[in-house]
Amino acid sequence: MENFWEYLQNLTDAKSILSKGGFYFLLVVVYAETGLFFGFFLPGDYLLFLAGLLCASGMIDVPLGTLLFAVMAAGVLGNFTGYWFGYRTGPMLFKKDDSIFFKKRYITVAEEFYNKHGGMALVLGRFFPIIRTFAPIFAGVVKVDFKKFTIYNLAGGIAWTCTFILSGYFLGRKYPQLNDYLEYVILGLIVITSIPLLIAFLKRKTASTEKHT
Repeated sequence: MENFWEYLQNLTDAKSILSKGGFYFLLVVVYAETGLFFGFFLPGDYLLFLAGLLCASGMIDVPLGTLLFAVMAAGVLGNFTGYWFGYRTGPMLFKKDDSIFFKKRYITVAEEFYNKHGGMALVLGRFFPIIRTFAPIFAGVVKVDFKKFTIYNLAGGIAWTCTFILSGYFLGRKYPQLNDYLEYVILGLIVITSIPLLIAFLKRKTASTEKHT
């Protein structure tokens, strides 16, 4: 059991993913987080940032161009998988019982985000935990036009990948000493990337409270 929990902890630890799993495991995690509903708990933003940072220091022995293209491809393919899953399961997904790896409220959050931002939710949603995983699934449920979905998918994948990997890469080149403070860098990124989701949750909670008063 200890080994299982250690393995699960490593899956959510960006540093462990990159140091123990390397480049190919990074691609598997990005694919899972952007396309499989049970991958919502995996690290996303800070994993990409850290990948760029370690690429700059040579700890990931892959050219920057290869890293960018491969991660983009993994994220785009992940969204196509999520779309296909949502398309196949349809409204039945809302009736699925909650489990450790699935909560109906995640689909509801993605639905509200999509209703607010339309197709751009597939681009903006890349930058929000949970929504990143469930927005393409919901797009499949409501059967968004596939051509439009493909355009938003590509745009979102490129924007998300370039923003975090290039930020990490150029900061790593300019400040190589950041490698000595990875834990603090990761903690800061977790806080920053969680703020928008927390704000959205509080707004939803407030609106729900006002509706019942």
